[in-house]
Amino acid sequence: MELAGKRVAVLAEDNYEDPELWYPYYRLLEAGAAVALVGTGSAQTYHSKHGYPVTVDARADDVRAADFDAVIIPGGFAPDRLRRYPAVLRLVREAFEAGKVVAAICHGPWVLVSAGVLRGRTATSVSAIKDDVANAGAQWVDREVVRDGNLITSRTPSDLPAFSRAIIGALAAG
Repeated sequence: MELAGKRVAVLAEDNYEDPELWYPYYRLLEAGAAVALVGTGSAQTYHSKHGYPVTVDARADDVRAADFDAVIIPGGFAPDRLRRYPAVLRLVREAFEAGKVVAAICHGPWVLVSAGVLRGRTATSVSAIKDDVANAGAQWVDREVVRDGNLITSRTPSDLPAFSRAIIGALAAG
């Protein structure tokens, strides 16, 4: 239980990419972390791109970065919805500025773009949003996982093993 005592928020909204939410969720639980599913507040239950439901534990309005050691942003098209909620952007920005682990995969870096935390960082994402990431001031690279300080990013579901290892490693070291 290398992550006993660690608290992690996994963000959720409609059209999330199934494995990008569930794989890190279960890996972190397996490692001993307490994992909370945090939604925008637009619903209590959200559905994945394939219709799989997830019921959240809390709304972004009701949590603070101080409640967690990490915030994870799954991909799919949920990030395009997540980035529209000021409470989500506040949570991500506060966690990032406090030096907590902030991790995003696939389209998840869209939330990082809107939270204004990419300038001067190295990051990756699904290639479809590489221009967005670069225009937000990051150096975009094509690697399965990139760790730049407290920021961890990955590209696609095939990168989930490396993404999850990087998150667990960062949390275990901190």
